[in-house]
Amino acid sequence: MTVAFLTRKHRRATAALGAVSAGLLVLSACDKPSPVATVTVGSTSVNSEAACYDDGKALPEKKLSECLNKPGKSVSVDPTDRVRFGVDPEVAENGWTIFLNGQNVEPEPFTKTYRSIQASAFFSNQTGEPSDRTKVTIVENSGKKVTGIWSFEFKKKS
Repeated sequence: MTVAFLTRKHRRATAALGAVSAGLLVLSACDKPSPVATVTVGSTSVNSEAACYDDGKALPEKKLSECLNKPGKSVSVDPTDRVRFGVDPEVAENGWTIFLNGQNVEPEPFTKTYRSIQASAFFSNQTGEPSDRTKVTIVENSGKKVTGIWSFEFKKKS
């Protein structure tokens, strides 16, 4: 009877050790998630992981246009609203800029985690004509290299 008890105990210990080992193996195979960017309009918030991100390393030049053209999450925006942008602290440390329809609209990177912009600024194209949709892209750029891209599409509320 003692032998059967030890065997059962040994089996439980082996099963527990196997479960812990399997769990660690699964966790070690996981990639670190990319930082998140959030857009808030009124009481609606939309967040997104990066469309392109390589753990803080510079993105290859040939991949940038592809990344800038990836579709983003949609947000309905009234031009009288304020749009609030938020990024992870590590993105803010490097600096980030906003692109509208693939064009950089800021001379210098912003280095805080949060900013607020009047929504009407997003609904006129380069010619000054009003538009109903705008692709808004947050670009993390440390120095001269781009390290992350997050995309959103703003739809003008009628």
